[in-house]
Amino acid sequence: MERRYTPGVIEARQEDAGMTIVGHASMFDTPYELYGFKEQVKRGAFKKSLKEADVAALWNHDPNVVLGRNRSGTLRLSEDDNGLHYEVDLPNTQSARDLYTLIERGDIYQSSFSFEIVKEDWEFPEESDRDLPHRTIREVRLFDVSPVTYPASPTTDVDVARAIRSLAEAMGVESDADSVPDLMALRNKDTTPEPEPEPQEHSEPTPEPGISHYLNAI
Repeated sequence: MERRYTPGVIEARQEDAGMTIVGHASMFDTPYELYGFKEQVKRGAFKKSLKEADVAALWNHDPNVVLGRNRSGTLRLSEDDNGLHYEVDLPNTQSARDLYTLIERGDIYQSSFSFEIVKEDWEFPEESDRDLPHRTIREVRLFDVSPVTYPASPTTDVDVARAIRSLAEAMGVESDADSVPDLMALRNKDTTPEPEPEPQEHSEPTPEPGISHYLNAI
């Protein structure tokens, strides 16, 4: 079994019935570097597994901290345009409340998945090529999805859903799963103008020695 700490968008939202987090545990066609090789996941890699597998949502891949499960309906999984999308209704437990707070604060903002390879392709560079071997994952057997502290490729962000919805409303767009990555990138873009440099006082530069300097030195 492999665990891939691949980043994805997570957002936390608190509904009347409880707490829900949503995110992408894997992003399609986005290469990332691992332990001596590069890897990417192709669209459709989870399609078969999503129909058959009993998948859990865990915190940092810890089987002792279960957040939800697709069999019970507390975890909902799908492939969207960006990657493996998941939505979890968190239980009313201390660990889940702590996780929700961490996501809401922005301390946890990436996702991961654990899996077993079913189909893959490898490309190996020429001996003279300094590039790394490249693995393309085409089909997996999925075990769990998980918000994580340390991902393999930090390329996405996280925020509470109400902030995403407010930004979406201001822009006049739908705050659905496909729009979350773009909205997050826009929200976190630094638009603060560069401060004007403060004037600095400098001493008068030392003049270049002229011919008189050399004559006086003789």
